[in-house]
Amino acid sequence: MRKYQEAQRPAPAPQPWHLASAGPARLLRYGAENGRFPIVFIPSLINPPQVLDLSESRSLLRRMAAAGHDAYLVDWGTPTARDAMLGLDGHVTQRLLPMLGALPRPPILVGYCLGGCLALGAAAMQRFPALVTIAAPWRFDGFPARDLDLISGLWRGAKDMCERIGSVPMEVLQSGFWAMDPTRTIRKFAAFADAEPGSDAERAFLAVEDWANGGAPLTFAAGRDLFEGFYAGNASGSGRWLIDGRMVDPAALDCPSLSIVSTNDRIVPAEAGPALREQRSLSLGHVGMVVGGRAREMLWNPLSLWLSSHGG
Repeated sequence: MRKYQEAQRPAPAPQPWHLASAGPARLLRYGAENGRFPIVFIPSLINPPQVLDLSESRSLLRRMAAAGHDAYLVDWGTPTARDAMLGLDGHVTQRLLPMLGALPRPPILVGYCLGGCLALGAAAMQRFPALVTIAAPWRFDGFPARDLDLISGLWRGAKDMCERIGSVPMEVLQSGFWAMDPTRTIRKFAAFADAEPGSDAERAFLAVEDWANGGAPLTFAAGRDLFEGFYAGNASGSGRWLIDGRMVDPAALDCPSLSIVSTNDRIVPAEAGPALREQRSLSLGHVGMVVGGRAREMLWNPLSLWLSSHGG
């Protein structure tokens, strides 16, 4: 742990230009106009968006731009006290859709983790050329009962405090992830202790851990929707998640769609992913599938080909 705390970090890369904003959220541009559909990558509300642009050599967004895609990344920003009652539906209608409306043409949506749920929510409100989800939790009855019980207990203990302050701090969310697999934290820090100083393995570990331990809080309403509506109630998977009165139903999408899941994802089991027109499974972890050493081969390049084949 001391090695992690004392390790030198590179200077942060400059942020791309942002095209649009809505409240604290911004739409960052990585690509350039190419006459094709823009592609908007939508990260989770949990942890910063930088997991999709982790470093120069581990950046899904930079890979997409290098492949010629007009790629954008949503940065949700930090909610204010006035945002306390902004639920998951509000993140779609008051944050995501207004920014997408600033683009010259409708984009292809690519949502990672909870961002996949928000992408599906946006697609229930208006038509998009195509949609991809990556490690998106949708059918919460696909989670192990132990994990659902653990998360339920976590929320019971934290809800009153979160309601008082109007947000769900990252520490509350992280404690749940750690509890799902407590020995993993010990294993990964033990491996880090043996990593060669200055090696790619050490730099990758630092980048991922700094990302995983950072991030803005969720609004209270978004946290309540996530814990009570999704995890406890399976609202998304049972057709009971409504946005402005419209049911969010992946089966009703009238555009090409692809769900990418991981068979060894400890955070979002493959069985919990949405049922879209096309399904692909990888044998990488929840984070490894987007930033790991095999991510380029197994996810980035095939995803680029799929997007190109659908006009992106």
